[in-house]
Order: sequence, then C-alpha cells, then structure tokens
Amino acid sequence: MPTEEKLIRFDWAIKTLPREKANFDVLEGFLSALLAEPIVIEHILESESNAEAGQKYNRVDLLVHDAKGRKLIIEVQNQHESDYMERLLFGTSKVVVENMPLGKNYRRVVKVISISILYFNLGVGDDYVYRGATEFRGLHTGHALDVRERVKALQGDCIFQSKNIFPDYYLIHVERFQDVIQSELDEWIYLLKHSAVRADFRSPAIDKARRKLALMKMRPEDRRRYERYVESVVIERDLFRTAKEDGWFEGWEEGQEKGTASGRRWGSALPMARTGKQAGNALIELTASDRPKKSTGCSPASAVTPRSLWPSPNPGSHFPSPSAIAMYKAPLSVSSLP
Repeated sequence: MPTEEKLIRFDWAIKTLPREKANFDVLEGFLSALLAEPIVIEHILESESNAEAGQKYNRVDLLVHDAKGRKLIIEVQNQHESDYMERLLFGTSKVVVENMPLGKNYRRVVKVISISILYFNLGVGDDYVYRGATEFRGLHTGHALDVRERVKALQGDCIFQSKNIFPDYYLIHVERFQDVIQSELDEWIYLLKHSAVRADFRSPAIDKARRKLALMKMRPEDRRRYERYVESVVIERDLFRTAKEDGWFEGWEEGQEKGTASGRRWGSALPMARTGKQAGNALIELTASDRPKKSTGCSPASAVTPRSLWPSPNPGSHFPSPSAIAMYKAPLSVSSLP
C-alpha cells in the first residue's frame, strides 16, 4: 500500500484560504478534473449562507466566477438534508436571477454549474459521481434537439455553436468511493474522503494541493482553529446520528405497544369465535343425523327434499323452520306417491 500524507480537510481549505489568485490553483485543479476542461478562476465570492464562518459546520459553499463568465457553486454538505434536491434547484435559480440585470435582454442569462460534495448518501445508485443536465428529446424519435447560436470566432468569422444555458449539476458521493484510482478525478475524491494524498498520485494539481494543504505546515494558532472545526463537524454528525437512532427506537416502541394492544383485542374475541364455531358444528351434526336414509324402493323424488320444503323463518337464513323439519321427519306413505 503506497504511503500517504495527511492534509487539512478540503472544506476547511476552501473556507479559510485567502481569496487571492495565488491560492486559486488548488480549486482550479479540482474543477478541471471534474469538468474535464481547463478552468481559470477570475474571482471567488463567499455565499451569504456561509457568512458566519465560525457558526456553520454542516455546509460550506462558494460562488466562483470563471474566465468564461460562468458561475460555479461549490458546496460541501456534511449532513443529510431531506429537501436537498429542492434546495439545489432554488440555489441555481437564485444565482441566475441575481445575475440577470433588470430590463436587459435574456441573452445575458448566465450559465450556472452546481457542484455538491456530499458526505452522506443521497438516493440510491451504483456510482459515486453523477451529472445532471437539461436536454430536449423528440417524443417519437428520441433524438436530442440541437439549438445553435451564432458566435464570433477569433478570426472574425461567425460560427454556430450549440446553446448550453441550463444549469448543470454534479453530485459527488464521497463515502461511496471505493479507493480505486482510475483517473485524475479519483485522486481528488480520495483527497476529499481521506484528507490525504498517496505517494503514487501523478496529477500536477494534486501535487500543488499536497504542498499547500499540508497539515504539519500550519501555524499553531491555525492548527488549533482547524482542530476545533473538525471536532465540531464530528459532533454535529454524531448529534444527527443520535437523533436518527432515537427516532427509530421511539417508533419501534410505539409499534410494539400498538401491536400488543391489538393482540389483546383479538385475544378477547377468540373464545367467543371458538364457542360460535363449536355451536355451529353441533347444529350441522344434529341436522345430518336427523335426515332420512335414501330409499331404493321409492322413486327418486322420495329421496330428495325439494327446496320448497325448507322455508326459512328469516330472510337470508339457511336453517329450516320447525314445520319443515316435522314434515321432513314424517313417514312417507306409498299411496301418496303418484
């Protein structure tokens, strides 16, 4: 197993590193590996949800403006959130609206890319990195609709390129990563999961992160702040897990109580049902023993009791009336037969 060097947490790094271009290279390296294209950061804006840095540990997010004019939301989420997808949609929509000048042409709409680094399981899937995008496909052909716009090329001529204006979403499930390194992006996800880099990593950007995020190179006061931050993250995770377990046990106990009460009700009704069954069996046996034997000396009509001889005293009842029983038991006279 290759040796590894411990680094500070990535969310702490993007939260505390000075907003200077000299420190953009670590974040640029991560974004370039994820988006599979060179990313140049123009400036970083700390979002308002992270304004109180000392009081928020469950979420860290930044708003980045790149050289192509796009807005990139980078968010680190440490705890489960039931409405997380809805909040992602709201966040990207908010950035689009806030960067659209009132009364200006819609051509000014900015491209937004949302990147979520998740330390909890969101949904069910068999991958650890997901990308979501909007596309239009034909209902009959299934082919994608290609909408193009005219743009000016470097040589002065105009070219047509596909429009790509809807927000993109990237979900990185850190805990699902199995530590199998197959790409530069895997090296970064390994760093996100373990706060460490291995000696066999080859990405130049990872090497820069190794130098800038080295835990042992922190000043004593910075290291104490970092340790308090990590401790707070762990405590919040434990509190969430404890609340979840307490809720599960309370629900289990309530279910046990309801099941016991239901069992008692059914138990009290069981003797009554058993008594009714025994009475019904006795009546069936009595009726069967009182029926006459089938005679071979008479016509078949003498052996079969017509339905009309079994009038029911109550509508819907299948029990014979006393007069019908007496008639049925009376000896049959041969002379009365046709």
